[in-house]
Amino acid sequence: MSEKKQPGVWEGFKAFLMRGNVVDLAVAVVIGAAFTNIVNSVVKGIINPLVGAIGTKDLDSYSSCLKGPCTGSGDTATGVRIMWGSVLGATLSFVITAAVVYFLMVLPMAKYLARQAARQKAREGKHEVIEVSELEVLKEIRDTLVAQRGSGHSQS
Repeated sequence: MSEKKQPGVWEGFKAFLMRGNVVDLAVAVVIGAAFTNIVNSVVKGIINPLVGAIGTKDLDSYSSCLKGPCTGSGDTATGVRIMWGSVLGATLSFVITAAVVYFLMVLPMAKYLARQAARQKAREGKHEVIEVSELEVLKEIRDTLVAQRGSGHSQS
């Protein structure tokens, strides 16, 4: 009995792995990880130095002392600090990632799908116009035939 269950489970697992959406998800995760590295590099290499022109060179060094005395940095830091610079850096990374995904992926796809829907609607509209005009023609033919029959019977 266990032999019958094992192939079923194994085949189910293989079917799960071969689904298109699982493979697409795996590709998306790999590309997302690589893209995250690019965005983090942009934040660290461009955004942080731009912010550093105003203040310190690294966003991570921005903090506020909640409970003093706040001295030192890293492992030797004392006091209770709120590291709002790290949050700002992560927020900038998120906003840049979201903007790139939206403007390079979501917006073009939405425009493409809207064009496809408009084309489909136009095709359906033309099809309906043709059907309506054919119906009108058939009605005219019917009316003409009825009129001919009516005039033919009255002459006989």
